[in-house]
Amino acid sequence: MNDIRRTILWVIFGFSLVLLWDQWQLHNGRQATFFPTPAKPAATAPAATGTAASGAASTPAPSSLPATAAAPAGSAQVPADSARVPVARERVTVTTDVLRLTFDSEGGSLVRSEFLKHVDMDDKNRPFVLLEESPDRVYLAQTGLIGGNFPTHKTAMTFSGDKTLPDGANQLVARFESADIGGVKLVKTYTVKRGDYAIAVRHEVINSGTAAVTPQLYLQLLRDGNKPKGESAFYMTFTGPAVYTDAAKFQKVEFSDIDKGKASFQKTASDGYVAMVQHYFASAWLLPQGMAREFFMRKVDNNLYSVGVITPLKPVAPGASVSADVTLFVGPQEEKRLEALAPGLDLIKDYGWLTMLAKPLYWLLDQLHKVLANWGWSIVALVLLLKIAFYWLNAKAYASMAKMKAINPRIMEMRERLKDNPQQMQQEMMRIYREEKVNPMGGCFPILIQIPVFIALYWVLLSSVEMRNAPWILWIKDLSTPDPYFILPVVMTLTTLLQTALNPAPPDPLQAKLMWFMPLIFSVMFFFFPAGLVLYWITNNILSIAQQWVINTRMGVPPQFNLPKFK
Repeated sequence: MNDIRRTILWVIFGFSLVLLWDQWQLHNGRQATFFPTPAKPAATAPAATGTAASGAASTPAPSSLPATAAAPAGSAQVPADSARVPVARERVTVTTDVLRLTFDSEGGSLVRSEFLKHVDMDDKNRPFVLLEESPDRVYLAQTGLIGGNFPTHKTAMTFSGDKTLPDGANQLVARFESADIGGVKLVKTYTVKRGDYAIAVRHEVINSGTAAVTPQLYLQLLRDGNKPKGESAFYMTFTGPAVYTDAAKFQKVEFSDIDKGKASFQKTASDGYVAMVQHYFASAWLLPQGMAREFFMRKVDNNLYSVGVITPLKPVAPGASVSADVTLFVGPQEEKRLEALAPGLDLIKDYGWLTMLAKPLYWLLDQLHKVLANWGWSIVALVLLLKIAFYWLNAKAYASMAKMKAINPRIMEMRERLKDNPQQMQQEMMRIYREEKVNPMGGCFPILIQIPVFIALYWVLLSSVEMRNAPWILWIKDLSTPDPYFILPVVMTLTTLLQTALNPAPPDPLQAKLMWFMPLIFSVMFFFFPAGLVLYWITNNILSIAQQWVINTRMGVPPQFNLPKFK
C-alpha cells in the first residue's frame, strides 16, 4: 500500500515539474518541450488595408429573423466599387476627457480607441489602445445594412460634427452620412459623453427611392485571434468573443472553437449583447431590450474573427426614414459602470465558476478602498477580515495539527520499530490515533472549506482593472505587474517555508520531502505573478502563521520547526 502511494506521489511530483518547465519555455517565447501546441498560421493580424479586415468578406449574411427581415440570399453582397460615389478616404479623430476615437470615413467604422486615463504597460507615456487597425493588429467596430444593395461598412461616408469636446459641454457628436446607394442613404451619428465609455450610435435609414425597402442592421466586432501584449504564461485570462442572453446567460467562445465550427451559443433572442473580451478591457454592442436580434460568430480570414448581431428594421416607405439606437461600449471592465449599462454586462469581467463568491468579495474590496484610498492596503485589510471570519474554522484545523505534532514522536518511533511489517504498522498507527482522539484529516477539512473563497479572491485581484497602475508602497508602483525587484516573491517563499516548518511532519519520509519541494516549486510561479496577488498570499501566510503560533502555544504544544531531512 505504501509503495503504491509513494509511486503515485512521485508521478504527481514529476508531472508538476514537466508542467512547470513547459510554462517556463512558453514564458520565454519558446515552443513547449513536452506539450507543444501548433503555431497559429498567422502570428500577426492581416494587413488592414485592402484585405478582408475591412472588405466584403467581413459583411455578414442576412438574418433568418422573420417578417421584415426576409431578403434574397444574394442581395447581401457589398456593393461593387462602381456603385459607390467616389469620396476621398480619411481618418477622423475625436477627443473627449477619457477617450480619443479614430473613425474611418469608409463606412464610418471605429478603427482606433485610446483610453486617456489608462496608460500603455510598455510605454507609460502614451495611452492604452484597445481598438486598432495596423499591420500588427486588427480590432474594429463596424456596422452597416444588408438585405439589399444598401450602404455597408465599405461605403464611403462624409463626416460632420465636433472633433473635440467643447468646453462646458457634456457630449460630442460625430456624424457620418453615406451617398444614395440603391435608393437608400445611411446616416450614423455617434454621441460620446464626458467621462463615459459608452457611445450612443444612431443609425438612420433614409429611403429616397420609389419602392419600399426592408433592410437589416448589422453590428459587428472584428478582431484578430492574438492574445493581448504582456499576457503571462503563468496565469491565463480569457480572450475572445462572448454572447449574453437572459435565457442562456454569459457564453464565452474560444477562437479555436470558431476555427473548428464548434462555436456554441444562443443564436436568437430579444435581449442580450455581443462582446469581445480580453484582460481588463472589452468592447460590446448593446441593443435595447425587446428588439429582435440574431447573433453570429465566424472566421473572416486567417487569424481574423467577427462576432456580431443582426436586427431587422421596420419597412421604410419611399420618402420615409427609420432609425435604430444602439450603444457601443469600448472601455475598461469597471464593474459598477458595466452593471449600470446593461443586464449581464458586468459578466464580461470574468470570474469563472466562482462568480457568486467573487462579486461580494470585490464589493467588500471596493468598500475598503473607499476608506483606505490604497488598493494595496485594501487587499491586506480584506485578507485580515476573511481570516477573522474564518477564525474558528482555522482554529480547529490548527488545533488538530497541534495534536498531531504532540503525538508525532510516538508515531515516528513506532514506524521505525515496525518498518518491516507495514500491515502491523498501519494497525498500530490507527490505534494511537483512536486512543489520542486525533483525526489525521482534521486539519484538512476546515482549510478545504475556505479554498473556494480564496480562489475567488485570486480571480478578483487578477481581473480588476483597478489594480492596473495602482501603487502600494515604496517600490511597488503597479499592483498588476510583477515586483520589479522580486522582494515580495522572496518574502512569500520564506513565509510559505516557515508555515511548512510549523506543520507536523508526515510520518512517511517521502511525503515529508514533498511537503518541502511543492511549496518551493509553487513559489517559483509567484515571481511572475502580479504584485497584488503576491501581496494577498503573503498577508494570508503571515496571518496563518500568527494564528497557528498562538493556538499551539495555548494548547501547550510549543511551536517548533520541523526542518526537512533529505538523506
